[in-house]
Parts: sequence; C-alpha cells; structure tokens
Amino acid sequence: MRAYPEEYLNDVVENQGKLFDFVAQTFPNKDTEAFINAYMASKTRKSIDEAKAYVNTMSAKELWEYFCRTEQYVLESGKALDGFMPDWIGEFYAYYQWYYNIPSSEVIKKVPLDFLKKAYYGLHDLELDLAVQKVGKI
Repeated sequence: MRAYPEEYLNDVVENQGKLFDFVAQTFPNKDTEAFINAYMASKTRKSIDEAKAYVNTMSAKELWEYFCRTEQYVLESGKALDGFMPDWIGEFYAYYQWYYNIPSSEVIKKVPLDFLKKAYYGLHDLELDLAVQKVGKI
C-alpha cells in the first residue's frame, strides 16, 4: 500500500524537487539544508502525506508561500545547496515517502540529509524508483 493515490505522485515528486531547487536558487545565502529538514517535518508536508488535494496540487512557488505562511518559517543564514542536488533530493524524499508509506517526518530520520548528499553522486543517474529501492534496502 502506498502513502496516497498514485494520481498525485508525479505532481508531488516534481513539485517537491522544484520547491527545494527554488529555495536553493532564490536564496543563495540561506541554509537549504535547514529548510529541507524543517519542511520534511512540517504540518505542510504532513498534509501532502495525507493526500489533501489542496496542498498536493500546488506549484512549487505556491507551496513555498503556503509553507512560510502556515509554519511562520523564516530561512536561516547559511549556504544553499547547488547544482541539481536540491531538485533531486526533493524528488527522492517525495518518492521514498510515497513508496514506503511512511510519514515524511520519518523519512528525514531514516535517510538523513547528510547521507543523501554523499550518496547523490552514486544515485542521481539511476531511475528514481531504483535509487529509492537501493537506499531502502540499506
């Protein structure tokens, strides 16, 4: 059993990747990692886990604005993740959460961001499904 209907999957995966990339690109002097950790444990992401259509169908920018408003989130100073990594991490976490049907707040604990950053170079060229399954077996 998956976390929510497959009809939402592509939108959620794509939008979360775009969201993480949007934050990294738009705010180069802010800590993308702190944002990702906060987002994955947030009420906003929990709404996506629960297939609330209103949130599941938001664009990356709409999701960013909703998250900031709902969570009263303010980015921390720091360094942004660069290249394609933020987009891939967003997609990976969204697909992993759906595939294993676990709360997003647990995904970030099971697959810490530091691990995923190191594994990125060996995993990002794989199909997302295969990358998720490989990490899930560890």
